[in-house]
This record gives sequence, C-alpha cells and structure tokens, in this order.
Amino acid sequence: MLSSRLPKDLSPSPFFAELERVKASAKKDAAEGGLSFIDMTVSSPVKAGLPIDLDDAVETARKDFGCWNPDASGWMSARETVVEYYRERGGNFTAGQILLTASTSEAYSVLFKTFCDPGDVILTPMPGYPLLDTLAQLEHLECAPYFLKFAKMKNTSLRAQSAKQSSFRFVLDSDSLLAAPEKAKILLLVSPHNPTGHCVSREEWNEAVRFCEENNLILVVDEVFGDYGFSNKVRRSWEYVLGESSSTKRSAGGDPYISRCSCDFFDAGEGDLINLPEDGPKCPIFWLNGLSKAVGSPQLKLGWMAFYAPREKFEEIRAALEFVEDAYLSVSAPAQALGMSLLPMAAAYETQVRERLLANWQTLREAFPAKYCPEVLGGWYAVVRLGEDDEELTLRLLQEKHVLVQPGFFFDFDEDGWVVISLLQEPAQFKEAVQRMQSL
Repeated sequence: MLSSRLPKDLSPSPFFAELERVKASAKKDAAEGGLSFIDMTVSSPVKAGLPIDLDDAVETARKDFGCWNPDASGWMSARETVVEYYRERGGNFTAGQILLTASTSEAYSVLFKTFCDPGDVILTPMPGYPLLDTLAQLEHLECAPYFLKFAKMKNTSLRAQSAKQSSFRFVLDSDSLLAAPEKAKILLLVSPHNPTGHCVSREEWNEAVRFCEENNLILVVDEVFGDYGFSNKVRRSWEYVLGESSSTKRSAGGDPYISRCSCDFFDAGEGDLINLPEDGPKCPIFWLNGLSKAVGSPQLKLGWMAFYAPREKFEEIRAALEFVEDAYLSVSAPAQALGMSLLPMAAAYETQVRERLLANWQTLREAFPAKYCPEVLGGWYAVVRLGEDDEELTLRLLQEKHVLVQPGFFFDFDEDGWVVISLLQEPAQFKEAVQRMQSL
C-alpha cells in the first residue's frame, strides 16, 4: 500500500528506543532532585536561549502578510534582501541568481526534481547528516559516499611548534570522489560541515569543481552554517567564484555600478544583469541557506538558493528551476515579508551566537587532547572520540552522567567511539557537561 520511497520499517531501531527510555529515566531522576539533565544535542537557538527578537520584525512585515503576488522565484523585494545579505559579507550575486524556497530541505527537493531521474545518484559526505539520504530516497534517488578523513595537519606556527602542539581535523579525501558511480548527477558539499566542523579550503574547492567539470556533475553547497566560521584558514565557498569583483566601483551610497563590470556581468535580457564571470567554472553551482541558522528561526520556513551557471546554460537552468517551483509556490507571504525584516538583523545576531560557539569550543578543546577532539573550522557542532563503542558510550553518558550526546554511527563515522555534541548549549551547562564526559 505504501510508496517504495519510504523505508520498509518505520519503527525506531532498538538502540534509539532504548535511548528514549534512558532519557526519560534521566529526566525523571533530575526532576526528583538527582543529577541535572544536560542536552548536548540541542540544535535550536531558541531552545538554547538565543532567540532573535521577532516583535519589531513582525510589526514591520505585518502589512504584507495578506499579499498574494505569486512569483516562482519569490518576491523580487525578498530576493533583493538576500542579495544585500550576501553583499554585506563580500558576495556579489544579483536578484536573478536567487530562488526562494520554504526550507533548505525543499531546495534539495527542487534540485533533485530539476536535474535527476529515478535511480540517479547523489554524492554525499561520510561522515554526514542522515537527512540527506532520506531526502534523496524520497525522490527515488540513491546516495553514494565520498569521505572526509581525520588527519594530522602540519603546523607552521613557531608558537605551536615550541609548545609541541599538533592540529587534527577532518579534510576532504578527494581521491574518494574517483569511486563515484556512472549515474552520479550531483556532488553535495556541506561547508561548514555537520558534524565535523570541516570547511572547504580553496584547494579542496578547486578539486571539487574540477571533478564536477570533468564528469558533468552539478555542484551543490549546503552552507546553512556559513555565517559561523571560526577560522581565517577558509572562506565562504562562493567567494572562490563570485566574490566582489575587483573592478566593481561603488557610488557614494555604496551601491555597485554593476553595469561597468562587463568582464563579470552577463545580460540575461531586458537589463537582467547576472554575475557570471566569463572565465568561471564550467559546472552549475548552487549555494543553499536560509533563516533557520542566519537568524536562528527555523520555524519561519524560508530558505533560498543562490546559483551560478556558465552563461550558455544559465537561462535554461533558471527556467527549469522556476517550472518546478511554480508547481508548488510553497513560500508563504508572511515568510517572505519576515525575511525582509529579519535578514538586515542577521549580522548582529550571528555575532551573539558566534561568541557562544567560540566560548564552548574553547572549553571543549581545553578539556580533550587534540587527537581526540578535531579542530572545528565552523558550524554548531563538534565531535570527540572517547575510544569506546559509541552506542554503549552514549547510553552510559546518559544513564550515569545525565548528558545526552549523539552517537557517531548515526552520522556514519567509519570508526567507533565518536560522539557528536552541539556547541549551542548555555556555557555554564556546556562546561558542566564536558566535565562529566571527562569523568566517565
């Protein structure tokens, strides 16, 4: 009776059923005066005490809540707000390169429908977030892995050398891309990566683009955590392609005279100028983001795609994407109106969140040796290898220490003993949880 898109068994696995039982017991014990319960999996800023103030945004946006102005790509005014969001961060997209969606998950669905046939393959990172497999399965697609490998980095800092410090982090295993099956259509990068904190370096970016060019693949970059980078070793991946043109001149008011940048901007018709450098990559590239992380508001359900394509392919691709989006028109008027009010507040909000992330990351790296706690270059998560079976470890931490973490197997780590924690938790609770993890 049910679709073959769905898993044959929808019931929770024995492990997660047991995890829920132990979690309920730990919460009950804490409520009765026992050891407090600390959730180190919290992924919502709202639940972590970091909500954005919605009152003024709602009042400003309310007048547009009743608008019905259907546009397959989303309201022009809302897309221009997204353009300004990128511009404030050094990006140089135009409104014609932005398509709004109801979420990042829906953006994946639109891309899968646009570029893939049933049975095609999406290349996804391992370790990685399991939702990607589910989204592919729901479109009758398959996932094949490429790998992020745990590596010791060369440290050129004299200070670090004198202190005999080593740096360990996850890096792209570009050789693993060579095992891609013939039916691969999309290479998916996640940067910053959930859960390892890996961010794509320029060298890794060049390798990924070259691979897509040589194999006629679409490159999709999930950068929902893009505003939460910790390191100057890497940059936002669109900067490697579409950073602000050195030839762009600005008026006194700060607006770019894009019409003067003939080397970068392509007229798609009727003055619709698109930032498509003539010498850019030969593969289409999509960057996915949304209000979920940019302003900590997943409940508002507004995401977007920003994209680049070679000039000769751009209009065909945009028309195909708009055809799919026009079939659903799922982005609501309130979501678009609130996006226009909230995105200008994003920079201040991100500063607040980043301060907490960095404080908690510092606590974690001081508690565990580097070889057990890989460097986080960005994002909301970190991983720690505690050297036991991760299922047993997760249950013991919850049962004995009342600390909830996620087991590494859930993210397809190829070695046992990894646990995944969120860096969003309130710092005092985070520190307490880390101390309990040390004493396990």
